[in-house]
Amino acid sequence: MNQNPEQQARDKIDSALERSGWIIQDKSKINLSAGLGIAIREYPTDAGPADYILFVDKKPAGVIEAKREEEGHRLTVAEVQSSEYASAKLKYLDNAPLPFVYESTGEIIRYTNNRDPKPRSRNIFSFHKPFTFLQWLKEEKTLRTRFFNIPALLTEGLRACQITAINNLENSFRENRPKALLQMATGSGKTYAAITFIYRLLKFAKAQRILFLVDTKNLGEQAEQEFMAYMPNDDNRKFTELYNVQRLKSSYIATDSQVCISTIQRLFSILKDSELDESAEEINPNERKWHSKEPVSVVYNEKIPVEFFDFIVIDECHRSIYNLWKQVLDYFDAFLIGLTATPDNRTFGFFDQNIVSEYTHEQAVIDGVNVGHDVFIIETEISKKGAVIWKGEYVDHREKLSRKKRWEQLDEDLEYSSKQLDDSVVNPNQIRLIIQTFKKRLPEIFKDRFDKDGCFEVPKTLVFAKTDSHADDIIQIIREEFAEENRFCKKITYNADNPKSTLSLFRNEYYPRIAVTVDMIATGTDVKPLECLLFMRDVKSRNYFEQMKGRGTRVISLNDLKKVTPCAKFTKDHFVIIDAIGVTKSLKTDSRPLEKKPSVPLNDLLGAVAVGVRDEDLFSSIANRLLRLEKQLNQKEKNIFADKARGKSIAQIAKELLNAYNPDTLEEIRSKVEDKYRGEAPDVIQSEINKKHSALIEKAAEAFTGDLNAYIENVRKAHEQVIDIINPDNLLNAGWDKDNKEKAQSLIHDFKTWLTEHKDEITALQIFYSQPFRRRELTFQMLKEVFEKLKSDKPILAPLNVWRSYELLGQAGASPKNELIALVSLIRHVCGIDISLIAYDKTVDKNFQDWVFKKHAGAGEKFSEEQMQWLRMIKDFIAGSFHIEKEDFELSPFNAIGGLGKMWQLFNEKTDEIIAELNEALAA
Repeated sequence: MNQNPEQQARDKIDSALERSGWIIQDKSKINLSAGLGIAIREYPTDAGPADYILFVDKKPAGVIEAKREEEGHRLTVAEVQSSEYASAKLKYLDNAPLPFVYESTGEIIRYTNNRDPKPRSRNIFSFHKPFTFLQWLKEEKTLRTRFFNIPALLTEGLRACQITAINNLENSFRENRPKALLQMATGSGKTYAAITFIYRLLKFAKAQRILFLVDTKNLGEQAEQEFMAYMPNDDNRKFTELYNVQRLKSSYIATDSQVCISTIQRLFSILKDSELDESAEEINPNERKWHSKEPVSVVYNEKIPVEFFDFIVIDECHRSIYNLWKQVLDYFDAFLIGLTATPDNRTFGFFDQNIVSEYTHEQAVIDGVNVGHDVFIIETEISKKGAVIWKGEYVDHREKLSRKKRWEQLDEDLEYSSKQLDDSVVNPNQIRLIIQTFKKRLPEIFKDRFDKDGCFEVPKTLVFAKTDSHADDIIQIIREEFAEENRFCKKITYNADNPKSTLSLFRNEYYPRIAVTVDMIATGTDVKPLECLLFMRDVKSRNYFEQMKGRGTRVISLNDLKKVTPCAKFTKDHFVIIDAIGVTKSLKTDSRPLEKKPSVPLNDLLGAVAVGVRDEDLFSSIANRLLRLEKQLNQKEKNIFADKARGKSIAQIAKELLNAYNPDTLEEIRSKVEDKYRGEAPDVIQSEINKKHSALIEKAAEAFTGDLNAYIENVRKAHEQVIDIINPDNLLNAGWDKDNKEKAQSLIHDFKTWLTEHKDEITALQIFYSQPFRRRELTFQMLKEVFEKLKSDKPILAPLNVWRSYELLGQAGASPKNELIALVSLIRHVCGIDISLIAYDKTVDKNFQDWVFKKHAGAGEKFSEEQMQWLRMIKDFIAGSFHIEKEDFELSPFNAIGGLGKMWQLFNEKTDEIIAELNEALAA
């Protein structure tokens, strides 16, 4: 047995080498034919004996400098010594310097590849495999050298923010920075940018395998679709025709997969060599309330060595890199690239403050990449304060799961708070009042959504509910209050029937108009036509709330919007948050605080077990909950439990959970192993103890399949809710949030500033500001120039955006017909031509009436009805095109009824005079 610390360190190094596929030999017993990779102890060199020399295919390739555990903090100092051995001549051999250099205590391993442009050591989880060395030695250049082969980015089809992100990331690779963060606003093309740099890494840097890591199955499926649709701008083939993309659905990873898409839960299960139920991938694990006190250790897996992936792209990384999951990322010797729209301080810290792209939602709105939002508040009395049902009242008691009801008298007062709503108590009056107010105010919120018959068209709306049961109540009341059929409002949750199909209909078809969700489309799912978010649940996490808001920020063209919302008259330029629960005002935290275990829902504890957590506190908590549950179940329910638990009763499973960390059990395991392996090295004995203990833990956890977990969750939901139809609810407030007015005033100020700054350089603005007598000369093209310049400089100042700001302040008349009419109307108002903000076409109508009245006044000749018909057509043309010339009479609608010739026939020599007068009078 090795006794001194250095010898103990070498025992651990030996174990780590063997796990990685190396055969360890003493210098006196060298047999290089024994295998591909041979590690020889104390090999003599002209700089002294090296602790380990690594031979691959009978050729020396690397060196390991061993240090005792206490020297872990000084391993960088040991680089001098290991470098000397790497440069030294080995006895009997005329070798070149060895490229692969390690320093290790057995607990910590640092590695340097001397073939890199600027060799730099880094921490790695375990030694690389011999076969990996063989592959690397065949390569003319290392991966870090090949970064310099990546050519300039072809920018066609990329946004400026994507170009910046990709260029900065590739510079980060060239600087050999192991972690990088891309912060890009929702809707700005994070995934497209990621696939672009992945394509370039595969094509130009010759990366072997890249992992695209997500935290829900839904995000993985969406990413897979984006890879399948991606067409690089330097090749006419799709990404999946060039490279193999595999979304992991089991523990199998194809050897020829160049891009793997996986949830972090599945990757963790693969490393642990355990199967994962697909249900464990449906919910973002960071939203569960259970957090392990101690990070679960990841052990080396020879099927998935540390060098298996060259790069790991972590989607929604603000959710994935903490708690248990950090261990998964630390396992791999790979570059880590984070993608997120909403980082917090921990995110910046994890990625070493290396932010290669910082493109916020505010910037995206300014650039027209995203749309902004307004907030409409609905406050009701019960939503804020709850209510009391007095003793003696008869009320319905409804089972949550079966929704079976029974009518019963209360034997004591039942007081409930707003937090208990839709959990232990449901008040349909409260839900109904919110929906009634929502319906009533929608025409005020979306003023342009009436069809030609005056019927209002509900915009695509997403409602956030608290639970599946709450969602069902909301759907029923929405259908009733809107007097609509089933397809009008649908549920899209993981527990709904065929949620993907319903989501596709919501995204691409007219129905459903309203979707109700709990969490499935709270994050990471695109529904571009979505224009309204109704919050009927509160959210405490700032990041999660930003992600939920992100569902509404996507831009969409007017043509695409009209495919699902035919009454839309303008391009989507904003979305509306209807806050019925106070979510926009409630206190938010950067991350979920660690809650005391008694408050953690049982389904979150079960979810943690499902994804591989094996924490002592977790096992204890579940065991205690199961023992409490057993007292609530009848015999039939207990029998069903046993059927789903492979014949084990609740008491048996609870006992196994508690036994897994019982000190007496652990002492018994230790005693038996020490007797069996007496005389072996301490690390060998400890390894066997760990194996026995791990087997005991896995046995305790094996019963918790998705089927059993679902049953436990559902059977405990069978307790009842009280249905309060006695207490009516009262509307306290319904209106725009005051913050909207401040934003509107700021936008109007920015618009006025932009006009002032450009009034001397754009012809149309020169005319409006300083040459009013020339307004009759304004043409469609002149005004189009202003519009294009404004759109290019400041997309957020789009005329309809500014018009809506005036509307919010109560300072605008009826909405204009289009953007250009809005622009002319705004310019006239800002310049002081029109005191009130009136749509230009309405101004033209009034000016036309005044002009005709003057013509008809007195004893002069009056216009005939046919002449008036032509004059009205000219008026309508000027209202839309701002100016008319004789050439325009060859266009619609004039050309269909005689054109300029007919005009001459009607007005003779006065034709030119009338055209000039109308251009001047109508633009007045």
